[in-house]
Amino acid sequence: MNAGEDEETESTAGDEPVNDGRAHIECWLTDMDGVLVREDRAIPGAADLIRHWTLTDRPFLVLTNNSIFTARDLSARLAAAGLEVPEERIWTSALATAAFLKQQRPGGSAFVVGEAGILTALHDAGFVMTETAPDFVVVGETRNYSFEAITKAIRLINAGARFISTNPDATGPSPEGPLPATGAINALITKATGKEPYIVGKPNPMMFRSALNRIGAHSHNTAMIGDRMDTDIVAGMEAGLHTILVMTGISDAAEIERFPFRPDEVLGSVAELLP
Repeated sequence: MNAGEDEETESTAGDEPVNDGRAHIECWLTDMDGVLVREDRAIPGAADLIRHWTLTDRPFLVLTNNSIFTARDLSARLAAAGLEVPEERIWTSALATAAFLKQQRPGGSAFVVGEAGILTALHDAGFVMTETAPDFVVVGETRNYSFEAITKAIRLINAGARFISTNPDATGPSPEGPLPATGAINALITKATGKEPYIVGKPNPMMFRSALNRIGAHSHNTAMIGDRMDTDIVAGMEAGLHTILVMTGISDAAEIERFPFRPDEVLGSVAELLP
């Protein structure tokens, strides 16, 4: 690498790896919260980057482990923050879970602990929602967990339904502080049944592979932008993608040092990806 390249791609995290070149990158996957938006406000540079990808016909998808909302809901949320992302450019853990279950058992049935995002995705995939001998119990994100629904989930899993979860995140953010999330409910059900869920969302690289299939991309020419080492970066790495960690979310230099692996690049924000 010559001196000019060193200057252009210098990492923001000291001895972290510097970019070995993005010339081969043609497709992009990016996390949403902490990368494009923070508390429903666009992160500087995000709107310009989305606009650049759109104008240059770069295939891209916005990924999120949030399974509460449909892609249409999230597109509207991003638009309110000034980001023009059509719903077909959004890939949620709910959509990935529905695609996986459709492949596993076309026309199957499920009992769902969750909200519109996962319910709509499963309906669109041809699943029937039932409380009577379902093929799967699917646990997704919700702000309305009920003791009754969790009890039904436990009993159905004990009776033979397969335990699936959209994502492993134990907590989620709110203006008032952390909220218990899907992973916390997964743990409760596991404790009661002795059975671990199969989790489709990040960090399972299956979510990235399904995203690649969605836009007809290949791992060797696709990059993943994220703000979490334990989901975005490890899953992107295991899926064979070029990984970029931005420092506008939850990670800092100390967080990076906790892990035995490193992203290909560490940047201050997505603004540094603009040409």
